[in-house]
Order: sequence, then structure tokens, then C-alpha cells
Amino acid sequence: MNAETSPRNEHESPETPFRFGYKASSEQFAPSQLLEYAVLAEQMGFDSVFISDHFQPWMHEGGHAPAALPWLGALGSRTDRLVFGTSVLTPTLRYHPGVVAQAFGTLGVLYPGRVILGVGTGEALNEVTLGLDWPAGPERFHRMKEAITVIRRLWAEDRVTFDGDFYSLRDATVYDRPVEPVPVYIGASGPAATRLAGRIADGYITTSGKPEELYTDTLLPALVEGLERGGRLASAIDTLIEVKVSLHPDRRTALERTRFWGPLSLTAEEKMGIHDPIEMQRRANALPLERAASRFIVSTDVEEHVAAIARYLDLGFRHLVFHDPGADQDRFLRTYGEEVLPRLRKLERERSAF
Repeated sequence: MNAETSPRNEHESPETPFRFGYKASSEQFAPSQLLEYAVLAEQMGFDSVFISDHFQPWMHEGGHAPAALPWLGALGSRTDRLVFGTSVLTPTLRYHPGVVAQAFGTLGVLYPGRVILGVGTGEALNEVTLGLDWPAGPERFHRMKEAITVIRRLWAEDRVTFDGDFYSLRDATVYDRPVEPVPVYIGASGPAATRLAGRIADGYITTSGKPEELYTDTLLPALVEGLERGGRLASAIDTLIEVKVSLHPDRRTALERTRFWGPLSLTAEEKMGIHDPIEMQRRANALPLERAASRFIVSTDVEEHVAAIARYLDLGFRHLVFHDPGADQDRFLRTYGEEVLPRLRKLERERSAF
């Protein structure tokens, strides 16, 4: 295999452990507060923490956008066992992939075996504001693919010269890099990037709350196709899905808590090319409440909630990262740690026994 197609541990395919994670809402909370929530997540039994890397939030009023890279360094220093990373970072426009390789190389040295680099093709919201052009989808895809090649070569080789379609290196060395390369996960909501994840990535990231047939008829078959093209076993790749959840005894409250995340329910066409959080917020606020909540599992009962989450276990995802929309993240983390995660782990043990 060459540098483009070689995943980490290409000669081994150990079964990926089953994990439950916490999505740290960088768009909603200031960095210090968000860090305390992530530390609490470890204390409450979560296995992982993932953060978006946005220059701007989707909502202007009440929004936040802490830089992911220094935040992850702080998280590593405050925790002991969590796996943590980006879901996702765009290594193609705001960052040269060489800078990403250096940053995650350093994180991998500081916290060996705990760091994940999740990458995606990006959003106009985070690039156009900085005066950068917003390429069409095919170019963004090829930029991401080339960026992964650059990053992996810098982690694997002492001296790299590279001339690609988008990026160049001249006698480049990342001097501090972990013995075991940081796993690279690819975030995808369409079949092309999903196939690429299956072919070359250490993990696949997607999001919940979409029509069932998108997963069963499009995304998961594309992942299998990519694995087959890469000559890889299904166990070679971690399958991560961000599961959007709102659990509260009062259904109206559970629905209202999702309103801040209305942009998630805008279609790709409705938010295509928007670079201004004020405009994104205007469009999201115009949505009816039921539509704003449509991407979330909205529940009033824990057993009902767990049964709804189990849909994603049935689909074959092995790494569920939970995103709660409420302002009271302390309550969410404690409820999940005490009531939801134990039930999910019991359910998975029961299924594994058969």
C-alpha cells in the first residue's frame, strides 16, 4: 500500500472496542466551562470526548467558538483515560495539512494512544470569513484526500518532499511525533467520502437523525464498498456516530432545548455557502420547533430513550458520541452516567452473549 491508502496498523485488524462518548459543544459554551464538562464526562464513565473545530458558531447570539487545538491539549492534561479528538477539523483551507500533522503529532506525544484526528471537507462558515475561496464539493473532497496523504507521510517519514495538486512540502520534518501514528477518522454525510473512509481511514464519523434509508441504503453500503476496495476487514475501522439527544421529563422542555441547534435541521441547500452566523441564526429561528428538534432523539423516559438509541447499535455503529442541546450539561452528564450508559452497556453485553 502507498501513503495515500495505508491506514494505521495496516497489518492488523483488531476488533474496535465499543465506546460511548460526549460531544463537547464548542459552539455553545466558553472554553473553560466546556473543559469542566469534559472532565466531568470522564468522571461519569464516558469513554471519549470530541469537539468541533469551528472559527465561528452557527448561532451568533449566545454562540462560542474556542479553538480546538489548545482546548484538546488542556483536556489531555486534566484527564487520565479519555480518548479525545476532533469531530471534525478541516485540514485543507484554514490550515495547511503540515501544520495539522505537527499539532496532532505533538498531542500524540503528550497523550499516547488517546488522540484522534477527525477530518472533514469543511463549511463556508469557517473559511469564507477569513477571505478564503469556497471551492466546489469535488475540489474540497480531493483536498481532504491529499491532506491525509501529506499528514501521514509527515508522521511516517523523516524528510518529506511532496508536490501535489493543492499542497507542497520541501524537505519537511515533523520532529515530534508519536511512535504509534494518531488515528485519522473521516467525517462523511455522503457516499464518496464514506467510501474513502472505508478504504483508507482508521475511523468513520457520521451524524444521527436522518432518514433510516440514508444509513441502510447509502452510507453503510458505501462504507462496506470502501473496505472491500481497500482489502480490509470491517473490524479495521471504528464506526462513530454523533447521536443527538434530548432527555427531559417534560416533553415541551425536551423540545425547546433543541432550538439553539436549529441549524442542524437546515438542509444542505438551505445553508449552502452561508458564511455569517447572523444569517444562519435567522434561517434557523424561522423553523418550526418540531423541525428544529427533528434531528434529535427527544424523550421523556429513560427506557424509551435507550430503546431509541439502540437503533444505531442495530445499524452496527460501535462508537456513539452523545450530543445534548441543553444549557445544563452537568445534569445531562450525570443522568447519562447514572442511568443511560449503564443500560446501554448492559444491552450491548446481552447482545454480545448471543
